[in-house]
Amino acid sequence: MKLRLGMSPISWSNDDLPQLGGGTSLQTCLVETREAGFTGTETGGKFPKDAAALSAVLGVHDLALVSGWYSGTLINNGLEEELERIAEQLALFKQCGASVIVYGETYETVQNRQERPLSSRPKLEDFDVAAYGRRLTMLAEHCAAEGVPLSFHHHMGTAVETEAELDLLMSHTGAAVNLLLDTGHLVFAGGDNLQVIKNHGHRINHVHTKDIRESILAAVNKDKQSFLDCVLDGVFTVPGDGLIAYDPIMAALYETGYEGWVIIEAEQDPAKANPLVYARMGYNALEASLTKAGYQIDA
Repeated sequence: MKLRLGMSPISWSNDDLPQLGGGTSLQTCLVETREAGFTGTETGGKFPKDAAALSAVLGVHDLALVSGWYSGTLINNGLEEELERIAEQLALFKQCGASVIVYGETYETVQNRQERPLSSRPKLEDFDVAAYGRRLTMLAEHCAAEGVPLSFHHHMGTAVETEAELDLLMSHTGAAVNLLLDTGHLVFAGGDNLQVIKNHGHRINHVHTKDIRESILAAVNKDKQSFLDCVLDGVFTVPGDGLIAYDPIMAALYETGYEGWVIIEAEQDPAKANPLVYARMGYNALEASLTKAGYQIDA
């Protein structure tokens, strides 16, 4: 089986923390992404929003558009309004051949609020999960009909952060709601990647990989620190540089028959963690684990 490896631009510049790589050009990001061996990228704030311009800049660097984040609010929003909100990005991704659109539930999120501690995030159980699941399923069916499947991103600081919340969401949504497995966010939230793959592997259609610095995670105080504080402290790094064992994770994905993209998305301070150096480090670690699992990396 084959996989393709892509990189997120967040290692070069962070849209939520402009002090991290705010002056780094998109050109530098794309040149170094390709130089590190990756064949695809996700979008970020510095990417063109016009389909022709986006396709052109990616074509220059021989990179595919893999996916990108969409800030959804369906947990407290009507379906028709959400369809209007997503339409422009969905059309862009369709025209540029993106494999998926990444849905993050951002109603009352604290993921981008440095003044809000992680413990103040919204909780899924405080909403009508069944109604939310119905609306999310209909949105996902619409995205699939447009040729850009939805991939739901569990994320620190949002209403779907923990493994239990992910399980609850999956039980209240239809098959069109696919899952983005983010290895680092799940470990940060105290979850088990292997158990999530076992329970929901048939719905995983996108994978984000990052690693966790164990000493920094151990010192996190969710009542005092925000998610962005943790990023600035260096809780995330690339695969192979933290506590997450990737050999069993990739072996488990192989057993499910997963053949999509695997993205490195490790938000760090580029002044402390040179993006090209760490991109290469992550690529090499994933290449070793994927090869051991039986995958062939499609270049």
